Amino acid sequence: MGRFGFFSLALLSVQALIGGSLAADAAEKEEAPESPLLSVSAHASFPASEIFGVKLVNGHPTQALITFANEEPAPVTVNFIGGTLSSLEEDSQIIRNLTSHRYSIEIPAGQQESVSYSFAVEMHPQDLRLALASVISDADGNLFTLYAHNGTVSVVEPETSIFDPQIIFLYFFLLACFSGVTYFFYTVWIAPYFPQKRRSTKPEPKKSTTSKKEAPVEAPTSPAVSSATTYNAEWIPSHHINRPEARKVKGAGAKAKSRAA
Repeated sequence: MGRFGFFSLALLSVQALIGGSLAADAAEKEEAPESPLLSVSAHASFPASEIFGVKLVNGHPTQALITFANEEPAPVTVNFIGGTLSSLEEDSQIIRNLTSHRYSIEIPAGQQESVSYSFAVEMHPQDLRLALASVISDADGNLFTLYAHNGTVSVVEPETSIFDPQIIFLYFFLLACFSGVTYFFYTVWIAPYFPQKRRSTKPEPKKSTTSKKEAPVEAPTSPAVSSATTYNAEWIPSHHINRPEARKVKGAGAKAKSRAA
């Protein structure tokens, strides 16, 4: 517990030293000098962002590759790596402390070892000074602060792409809003001025579902009757055409009455 607390105090001293002595003594240098008490050097490189200068993209991790060269006759151990972002003014002030990572990597005598250190920022676009330092211990357990980088960096916003899911969702949302406003404008201001078809008030005839009744079959007329209706009646005597009416026959009761009288 005592050794771990000592490491924590050493780590806090790294950030204090970076913001104080490093900013004041090495403000014009791109890399800090080697520690005079330990023959170990450190150099930081940025493989993904060194082409056009070191750029810290908001929301994206920045990877720094720190190479340690041990020229001591005994192995050394890299315990912590941390850093700070400070202003470029003469009285440099620490704006943000970067996340510190614990490694506990041993570097043999006369060997080199590369350690990856990643950090991310969310800041307004601006130019700042980035300082990276590490806490190294020798074979006897003595702690040393070793600076790996001290240079100017630029905080930038990430590049946008039309295939970004957030951009696609934004386009879809704007298109839906534009369609809704256009439809509302059309229905309120344009549609009422167009002639509308009048609907007929007559109810439509209902389709009968019952089967149609069969038409009655007319009995065929006999040829005799049909031929009889086509004759010429001018030459036939009238007494043949107009039949005499039947006379009423008096019954037996009527005869008896006539005889009694």
